[in-house]
Amino acid sequence: MLKTHSIFGDPKQILLDLSGQHHLPALLPLATRLLASSNAIVLTRIWLMRAPLEDDCANCLMAAECDSRERCLHLVASYGNSAKDSSKHWEGLDGQFRRFPVGVRKVGHIAKTGLPLQVDDMSAEKEWIVCPDWIREQAIKAMVGLPLIYRGETLGVLAVFSREPVEDSCREWIGMIADHLSAAIANASAIERIETLKMQLEMENEYLREEVESASFGELVGGSPALGTLARQIDLVAPTESSVLILGESGTGKELVAREVHRRSSRTNRPLIKVNCAAIPRELYESEFFGHTKGAFTGALRDRTGRFELANGGTLFLDEIGEIPLDLQSKLLRVLQEGELERVGEDRTRQVDVRLIAATNRDLRSEAIQGRFRQDLYYRLSVFPIEIPPLRERLEDIPLLAEHFLARYARQLGRKRLRLTLANLRQLQNYDWPGNIRELQHVIEKAVIVAVDGRLRFDIPTRSDKQIVSKAAADTLDSEDTEPIYTIAELREIEIANIRRALAAANGKIYGKDGAADRLAMKPTTLASRIKSLGISK
Repeated sequence: MLKTHSIFGDPKQILLDLSGQHHLPALLPLATRLLASSNAIVLTRIWLMRAPLEDDCANCLMAAECDSRERCLHLVASYGNSAKDSSKHWEGLDGQFRRFPVGVRKVGHIAKTGLPLQVDDMSAEKEWIVCPDWIREQAIKAMVGLPLIYRGETLGVLAVFSREPVEDSCREWIGMIADHLSAAIANASAIERIETLKMQLEMENEYLREEVESASFGELVGGSPALGTLARQIDLVAPTESSVLILGESGTGKELVAREVHRRSSRTNRPLIKVNCAAIPRELYESEFFGHTKGAFTGALRDRTGRFELANGGTLFLDEIGEIPLDLQSKLLRVLQEGELERVGEDRTRQVDVRLIAATNRDLRSEAIQGRFRQDLYYRLSVFPIEIPPLRERLEDIPLLAEHFLARYARQLGRKRLRLTLANLRQLQNYDWPGNIRELQHVIEKAVIVAVDGRLRFDIPTRSDKQIVSKAAADTLDSEDTEPIYTIAELREIEIANIRRALAAANGKIYGKDGAADRLAMKPTTLASRIKSLGISK
């Protein structure tokens, strides 16, 4: 039976205290403090095997002795007791011994061989002691180093420097503590990985729920030559890993095309993550794309996985990519080219494998020439551009689209199947649809809601409405003396139709650049008030 007396204090209590910790940031500093609780211990340190960070090898003092740049020993916890200053405890994790290449010096040798090492007389080991003055000042007599091994894998090294000889009973106790610490480190690492995966799954589920709720319409519907060309382009590019740039007016179905490219690709079983670049506040772009660590900025209460990491192995869809600020575009380009990123507040480089699909209603080529968008990023994105024709150029698809939406909303609202009349189709095909398919969808949804008598009525301007407004405008131009006179009801209908067109063209967005208020040259608050008072549904 082992003696309980030890230079480490009460080993049993140490084991009990360590057993209550399951997170590495708390476990490792606690282990070094407990092992160095007695003044007989000068210093206790723990190094763990990890991949080197980006600048580690360049700044490592032992780089010339290193045979491999894949893994090395990283100092993760330190605690000691100074003989000269009782307030000094050597808790810092920097300095010349913060990294050890595997196989280099005593600590590296322990990691390489997996064998413990004990030095009973430090004065006899002058050839490997780097700081002999520190050894003398602190009256260090012995050193014990143990590999931290779990299921045959060396996780790191525990080293203890003592002012007293390390007896057999003490060596056995520290061996037991090292074994317990190895298992605790392995379990804590597993728990961290599980929590990270759990958080990533929760984030993916949250994004997928957002996608389901915000999906603009169903599968590709139509039989026009334009749609056939679009389908062939998707079939060509989907099986490749090339970036895709989807071009088209608002409401044409750019997100749907992105989903089809992903669905027909080899990444179909991995997530498709969407980012609406126009909806992200400027100061949060980097966090949204790359993630952040807890405390990286005010409000960062926990680690957050960025959209690139969530899409790892899958596809990232950047909608309205023209809204990304210029100063962030260089960082985005680096991720696309190198497959590397750093979270905000973290110096660790992470690898990601993401296929990018971008969409915009802007002329990015022209903006790149004028310096409002990076040319190198534009060329990287536009490997395979796909242009979606507006609805007014594929009028033959309107009957099929209308039937598709009618069936959907009748099913959702529990209505009997409604049928389109020839007059309905003529009305739909005589309108130019500035809001494209999204506007058609909203018009049909409203028609289904109000069709309590089984008849469909579409709330869209007719040609006669346009002719009335055009004639009034012409009369105004033809005569400086005669101004057209409208009734209050006519003015109200004209205003409602005008606001609806602005909302449709702006994707339902009121605020911000290219929003409905911007298009109408109105204050957003004023427009919101008019929408409410006129009973307009966005």
